[in-house]
Amino acid sequence: MADTTATPFRMGRTHRIYAILLPIPILCFVGALLTDGTYQYSDGNLLWVNFSSWLLATGLLFGAIAGIVLLVSVAVDATLRSGPTWGHLGLLFVAWVVELMNAFVHTRDGWTAVIPTGLILSVIAVVLALASGWLWQSARYRDDGGQP
Repeated sequence: MADTTATPFRMGRTHRIYAILLPIPILCFVGALLTDGTYQYSDGNLLWVNFSSWLLATGLLFGAIAGIVLLVSVAVDATLRSGPTWGHLGLLFVAWVVELMNAFVHTRDGWTAVIPTGLILSVIAVVLALASGWLWQSARYRDDGGQP
């Protein structure tokens, strides 16, 4: 029986800490979108705005740390300088900037802290963050036909 498992990605040996850090901002950004949506249907319960603000702050912090770890990995390993690494890093950076703007929007008072600008920015950032994570994951574990 032929071995058809996906082989680890050749373009690099990204730091293992990066693999641990990357899901944190993505999950926090998705969580912020969910709490923004919940706020919209909660008749203005400010608890959901606070949840969103904390999720955004955590996602921004860990997104910055993950970006720095990836940049250091790119500086150290020349094989990371080609291929989808730059696309992944670019999408992650754009998502981070959109969520930074979203965090500033969430500092407003009351309903305008989320509806409609905060919710729209959350959707855009989640799409970008998920695309970034998908690009990294698909590049990391692509099927090369079982070739080492």
